[in-house]
Amino acid sequence: MSQTKKKVAVFTGTRAEYGLLYWLLKDIKSDPELLLQLLVSGSHLSPAFGMTFEQIEQDGFDIAAKVEMLLSSDSAVGTAKSVGLGMIGLADALARLQPDVIVILGDRFEALAAAQTALFLRIPIIHLHGGEITEGAYDDSIRHAITKMSYLHGVSTDEHRNRVIQLGEAPERVENIGAIGLDHLTKSTFMSLSQLSSSLDFPLAKDFFIVTYHPETLGSESPEAAFQSLLDALDKFPSYQVIITYPNADDGGSGVIRMIEDYCKCNPERVLGIPSLGHIRYLSAVKHCAAVIGNSSSGIIEVPSFGVPTVNIGIRQKGRMSAPSVIHCESSLASISHAIEQALSQEFREKARDVQNPYGKGDSSARVIEMIKKLNGTAHKSFFDINVSRCE
Repeated sequence: MSQTKKKVAVFTGTRAEYGLLYWLLKDIKSDPELLLQLLVSGSHLSPAFGMTFEQIEQDGFDIAAKVEMLLSSDSAVGTAKSVGLGMIGLADALARLQPDVIVILGDRFEALAAAQTALFLRIPIIHLHGGEITEGAYDDSIRHAITKMSYLHGVSTDEHRNRVIQLGEAPERVENIGAIGLDHLTKSTFMSLSQLSSSLDFPLAKDFFIVTYHPETLGSESPEAAFQSLLDALDKFPSYQVIITYPNADDGGSGVIRMIEDYCKCNPERVLGIPSLGHIRYLSAVKHCAAVIGNSSSGIIEVPSFGVPTVNIGIRQKGRMSAPSVIHCESSLASISHAIEQALSQEFREKARDVQNPYGKGDSSARVIEMIKKLNGTAHKSFFDINVSRCE
């Protein structure tokens, strides 16, 4: 008599998160002891963000449930309502699927909806990338909230492991597995520059930037003002082409998208704006570009492994551990321009090529599979009090 497969729900609400989870999804799908139940929501289902659920299906994954949750209001109220809408849809989906465990990555409001729903339905949560700090976005609080709802934790560094334990999670339930997106380094095949150009239908020279800018949801400056400073800085480097990817579905994101579209119209031969590159095209572009510019977490976590400089703008990622190949700057024209000049210098480029990424080497997926298989079905846990004497 064959053994019943353990049902593993995995939630994804954004293109970036899906790219990080890709190899874990592949490994769960191919494991004879596990049954993958993929929950797709958020911007994946939105025409404004490229309908990226279609890429998920093209990659060979069956989607167990599509859960609509995004409203088009582009405001804090709209975001709050989207979380509630997501919980309604996810409650129906999870009640129908009855998973044994759910895997949730990161810190976004879409993930919060999934975690809250799983908590109420008593489904054990495995949380990835807990314990990190991003002081410039409310994602920071969301990440810590998901940590407290989760039973097992796969963190990306020892520092983050200590922080999750500090939040009251027992050490035996917190494992440093590295950053799961780095599995692409050991498992994926990347495009050549000519293949990338052909795929984008945009001829790329050797010198180009990748730009991704998300609104700072806890910042005092308007997203449009900060992004205008970035665009003005890019104009100071006219010999460099630019690929700009759209922001996530955050408060103020629609204004940034309009600015991207206008900038592309004014610079059609030099600038390409695209809602989503997909994980292989994105990482292939990273491999060949001169620098990654913006405030995306990928610039800090994944890009250093390619030996490519990152210019990290503003406070969105403030507090997140970073490699020496990451240059932090303010969101002013002068500061951004100076940081780009530094990133392009021969001295800094050589420094970036020799960097060791603090987020691991690309062997995380197998370790998450082990966590899934060891899970005994309970979601009950006790608060772990840190004895002061242990810290002295």
